Amino acid sequence: MYSGVRARPELRRAIDDAQAVARARDGDLDAYAVLVARYTLRAHRAAFLLGAGEEADDAVQEAFVKAFRNLSGFRAGEPFGPWLLRIVANETSNLVRSRHRRAALAVRVSAAEAGRAAAAGPADEVLAAVNALPGKERQVLVCRYFLDLSEAGTAQVLGWLVGSVKSRTSRALHRLRGLIAPGQQERISSG
Repeated sequence: MYSGVRARPELRRAIDDAQAVARARDGDLDAYAVLVARYTLRAHRAAFLLGAGEEADDAVQEAFVKAFRNLSGFRAGEPFGPWLLRIVANETSNLVRSRHRRAALAVRVSAAEAGRAAAAGPADEVLAAVNALPGKERQVLVCRYFLDLSEAGTAQVLGWLVGSVKSRTSRALHRLRGLIAPGQQERISSG
């Protein structure tokens, strides 16, 4: 998946995450390759579930590059996995935000070329409203309702407490209701 990054098998079994991080900080690329090998699947799954979709490989690769560059900021004694997955989540958010900007620009250009704005259906309005939410509120709704994850699953994916998932879901749904036109809310809930 990530060319040129392969850990020697004897090294992969011989060191734990803390040792791999310490050695990678000193420039040992084989040690960093151990971490890449251990966390690639989990990082890819997180990126995909958080909205990267087909671009999950790009988000994960960028996250591993940023993690390597920022190993000096990693706190010794902390678990590597959650730190890396936070970077993956941030990269995925950046990618999703960029994708939405490009899509919005393409829609505006298309509408301008056609000389009129395209009429949006109920699903388009809901999706646009979800995309307009702040990051954490968008993430929780995507996990809960678009990915159909449980509260516990959402908490695990986002690295939050279950209580945070519950409160943010409630806040996000309340804000979403305010973004959707009242007449549109009735059509969506009845359809």
